[in-house]
Amino acid sequence: MTPLTPITFAATDIDQIATQEGRVAIFVAPEGPLDAGARRVNKLTRGAVQRLIDGPKFAKSKAGDAFSLEFPVGMAAEAVDIVHLPRRTDVHEARKAGAALAKRRGQADLLMIAANMKYVAEVCFGLAMRDYGFGDHKTDAKERGGAVVAMCSKPDEAEVAAGPLMAIAEGAFMTRDLTNAPANVLTTTEFANQLAGMEKLGLKVEVLDEEQLAKLGMRTLLCVGQGSDSPSKVVVMQWLGGAGGDAPLALVGKGVVFDTGGISLKPGAGMEDMTMDMGGAGVVAGVMRALALRGAKANVVGLVGLVENMPSGNAVRPGDVITSMKGDTVEVINTDAEGRLVLCDVMWYAQERFEPAAMIDLATLTGAIIVGLGHENAGVFSNDDPLCNAFLKAAEVEGEGAWRMPMGAGYDALLKSRIADMKNIGGRAAGSVTAAQFLKRFVKDETPWIHLDIAGVASVKSETALAPAGATGWGVAALNRLVRDRFEKG
Repeated sequence: MTPLTPITFAATDIDQIATQEGRVAIFVAPEGPLDAGARRVNKLTRGAVQRLIDGPKFAKSKAGDAFSLEFPVGMAAEAVDIVHLPRRTDVHEARKAGAALAKRRGQADLLMIAANMKYVAEVCFGLAMRDYGFGDHKTDAKERGGAVVAMCSKPDEAEVAAGPLMAIAEGAFMTRDLTNAPANVLTTTEFANQLAGMEKLGLKVEVLDEEQLAKLGMRTLLCVGQGSDSPSKVVVMQWLGGAGGDAPLALVGKGVVFDTGGISLKPGAGMEDMTMDMGGAGVVAGVMRALALRGAKANVVGLVGLVENMPSGNAVRPGDVITSMKGDTVEVINTDAEGRLVLCDVMWYAQERFEPAAMIDLATLTGAIIVGLGHENAGVFSNDDPLCNAFLKAAEVEGEGAWRMPMGAGYDALLKSRIADMKNIGGRAAGSVTAAQFLKRFVKDETPWIHLDIAGVASVKSETALAPAGATGWGVAALNRLVRDRFEKG
């Protein structure tokens, strides 16, 4: 797994600044005087810092923006990074500042002079999250070099505050690595093996094979993978950090390691992007990793359905009727609407086995959600207002875009089948909503539930605030916060 940049915390020592190699970063509040560390850098550079601050570029900058003085006179450092950060900053600005430093760091060591800054840990989180690159399959790739030292007035407190944040970052890195991986490497078997490896963190992990899934009656899930040589699997991860007997939160992820569309074959252009169709399962894996690393005092189970959707002589066909684990029959109209067939069986199994306090599924489910919301927000569908509102608040706090979408009985008419209990697709109109309505049929009345359609946010073509282009790790931070705020005790 891609490692995090090493970050340590130390007491402020302004005498070290002149001889520090690599890069040195200072934080400047436009509304106040320079702190002691920034004053020392300004003196060493013969006023260059103050001249930059007094100039037009800094005047037009926003919180979190950074500027660099290359090869500063009077210092051993290769550059000084000057970050615009108000004294009364917030978490998002602090994280943005850290991300700006990550983009400038390259392979160099970095000394951050944070002094009395309130959000030192959040700056470090932003830096860690943005300091990511996926080079597993580049022959000239080099391991990330350099380390970061954060000088501040209370290093012990900052280190404690940063601990849970680094757990989130490591979970997000796992999600990114899984989502970025090509399908010939991240097969269903390799995916399951990586999840099983998290037992060393204290998770209990079970891998259910096709024979076990058939006995359970997971026929809709199995039909999706029957055209592939890769065996379908369901992986169950349990983190039992809460009180014994407390019903867990269930997280369910779609893990289609590659989606050709099956017999309803996708167009060739852009099909290479379908390596990310396991993004929902990747988020579930990342959340479970984060919870284990920080020792969350909650009971959470993560279940992922791992399949590959391929066309072959044995593939499921349009017009086939499949019986789900629940017992409902589904007429397959389009084999490219496969994610819901995977999820519905795993969701039913999660409820039958664990009787969860709540259930959240995640999937790169529909192109329609991208048409509706673009790449800024995930689509949020729910049968429970308090749970939904709690998630939306968590997502907002963490800066992960999420927007609630409508549901209603009127959309169910689009799923009516002449020969089965339902169709697996409702047509072009309200495609993301009818997908959610399909899944809702596999949610028990007593189960609070959220469906997250993350097709637009799991992997993107351009960088985001805390991630380079590619897999984002969206959802790990928001779901971790939801667990902390709503399900954690003690």
